[in-house]
Amino acid sequence: MAVGGAVTTNVTTGVSHLLNPNRKWYNNRRLINLHAWIVLIVIISSANGFDGSLMNNFQSLWQWEGYFKNPSGSLLGALSAMQNIGSLAAYPFAPYLSDGIGRRATIFLGAIITLVGVALQSAAYNIGMFIGGRFLIGFGVCFATNAAPMLVTEISYPTYRAPLTSVYNSLWYSGNVIASWVTFGTAYIPNEWSWRVPSLIQGIPSVLQLFLIMLAPESPRWLISKGKEAEGLKILAYYHADGDDQDPLVQFEFEEIKASIEFEQHLYKDVGWLTLFKTPGNRKRMMLACAIAWFSQWSGNGLVSYYLNKVFDTIGITNTTIQLLITGILAIWNLVISISASFLVDRLGRRPLFLWATGGCLVFFTLQTICSARYALEPQPATAHAVIAFIFLYYGFYDLAYTPLIVTYTVEILPNSLRAKGLTVYSVMVSLSLIFNQYVNPIALQRIAWKYYIFYCCWIAFEFVFIFFFLVETKNRTLEETAALFDDNAAEVLPVVITEEGPQDKMSETEKSMEKVIEGAST
Repeated sequence: MAVGGAVTTNVTTGVSHLLNPNRKWYNNRRLINLHAWIVLIVIISSANGFDGSLMNNFQSLWQWEGYFKNPSGSLLGALSAMQNIGSLAAYPFAPYLSDGIGRRATIFLGAIITLVGVALQSAAYNIGMFIGGRFLIGFGVCFATNAAPMLVTEISYPTYRAPLTSVYNSLWYSGNVIASWVTFGTAYIPNEWSWRVPSLIQGIPSVLQLFLIMLAPESPRWLISKGKEAEGLKILAYYHADGDDQDPLVQFEFEEIKASIEFEQHLYKDVGWLTLFKTPGNRKRMMLACAIAWFSQWSGNGLVSYYLNKVFDTIGITNTTIQLLITGILAIWNLVISISASFLVDRLGRRPLFLWATGGCLVFFTLQTICSARYALEPQPATAHAVIAFIFLYYGFYDLAYTPLIVTYTVEILPNSLRAKGLTVYSVMVSLSLIFNQYVNPIALQRIAWKYYIFYCCWIAFEFVFIFFFLVETKNRTLEETAALFDDNAAEVLPVVITEEGPQDKMSETEKSMEKVIEGAST
């Protein structure tokens, strides 16, 4: 499937030419407003990161372990995986909501369900109630995380689209930071409030979204796809051109979105799940999306993200305060590196960042494995400290790509009609890999300790080879241009104009209208 209007070098040149050099996020009131709304949307990732880190921190609290009678083995795996199991249950419904009722309304619904889950988890008086709360949190977060990255990428000003979408996933670590340091502070409360307080704080982002998200701008692409072209044009004009709907950039964006949607509607009358795999281009998109999703959780990071305290145990660091302190510092380190990398995605490109990230992960995870093995043979404080250092260096490379780029890359390689369903498949793969990791990792660490790391060393090497041969570079392209990179058939790449008489001359009319817009900008 090919989408994207007249995807040519001239169009790419035209986009950059149409950007107003004086229209920056810091000196334009409406861009500042737009970015304020985007902050409200991206904190969904922060909430997701908070919950993803919560179980890791709870395992270091003797109050939590004592209250729930020291869960271990498969029960501990179930507790950690339950959020992802909840997400997995919601995935079949999420894309239909995002495409049916809109991006904002889906986030709103997700916030309601998440808050119910937070209330249940925070008030839990037995393990079943705690598990039920985590399931509902995962169920609600799934709706929000399906709609949020699409809304960010679809309302962003062209210059900031890729960095802001990359910041979305990077803010997972802001939730990680808050969870780590809140738990570090509440660890000194000598009762169950040491874990109930962090559970309650988890609901703050959802409370903000509950009251504010319906006031944010809706996706122009979604509005135009629903026949609400005037509303879509109004949002593009208001936020991208100070309300001028005749601005050359706005007209270009509007025409390109319309052309793309018209072509998709002509090519696929009914877009179903099988559409994701019908053409070679779509199969390649889904292969990359699924691979990146799996790699993001199977690069050894699952051991540190969810069972860092177990890793500490294998190198003799058992003090709760020291464990929580290292976890909190690591969270800040990850946040700084990943957000910094978010602003390099258009400058350095996706492919170089993925290759550097994977290569660095391989080197430092291997060194971590070697030091862990040496500690097992001859326990020495210096060896344990080396393991901690290599964990930090490992994450310094992991955060170059696998935090900022995995959602950005998935969203931008998918055309509009497939974006919600394709993002759902990506998310399912993330959850499946997480569920597997969260069940297997504690058991494997308990039985074979550092020897389990060897598997990940081999797997990361495979990831590097895969990325080198298959990853497609997408930097500095519009969403519509990027979608056309995956289709080799020129007859498909140049869409048709849909008129009452039927398909006409492969977008010639749209190309002419775009050329007029570009010519107007140059004068």
